[in-house]
Amino acid sequence: MRPCWLTTAALLGSTLLPVAARAQHPPSAEVRRYAIEVAGLRVGTMTATRQPLSAADVRYTLVSDVQVNFLLYHLKVYYKVINLVRGGQLLLSTVEAHTNQGDFASRTEWKGDHYDIVADQYKHHYRGTLRQPIRYTVTDMFFGVPAGQAQAYGEYFGDYFMLSSAPGNTYQARRDGREDEYRYADGQLTTIIKKNPLKNFIIRWQP
Repeated sequence: MRPCWLTTAALLGSTLLPVAARAQHPPSAEVRRYAIEVAGLRVGTMTATRQPLSAADVRYTLVSDVQVNFLLYHLKVYYKVINLVRGGQLLLSTVEAHTNQGDFASRTEWKGDHYDIVADQYKHHYRGTLRQPIRYTVTDMFFGVPAGQAQAYGEYFGDYFMLSSAPGNTYQARRDGREDEYRYADGQLTTIIKKNPLKNFIIRWQP
């Protein structure tokens, strides 16, 4: 039977733990905020957060909220990516998307020796497995230059973007005819250009 003082401490929110233990706080989160523009007009925001949970575990969150109304062109997209990483390896990624075309979701989960991948997005549906551990994702690109990285896992699509460097601290991310451009300055991601047949989306860092 557990000593009664342990039960009491649990019920009171561990008030009987040593003062030094209570004084500890989880490491602060790193937050990077961006404005999303189309044709020079601000149409949304994007926020990337890296939150250490322990010495080995980190939670990454990426939230994008866009609303565009140009004459006959209407677009509403909200999506949220949550990545749980342990020891540098992705354990679980979930993506929820809410758009004017409907609601969608993607999920990538490590099962011990492989990932189960399900991506159900607008005009993109994929189910598959992957045995190689995922150690670098598109969300990671918000927190440092992808030097030495040949690819980045796209959580939204459940598939990899191929990366290549270009002059001016710029990196190209390509997948299935899609091309995004990431620009860095002093090791910080400052601009993303998401190329679109109608209008490019420009994502600018808001220091």
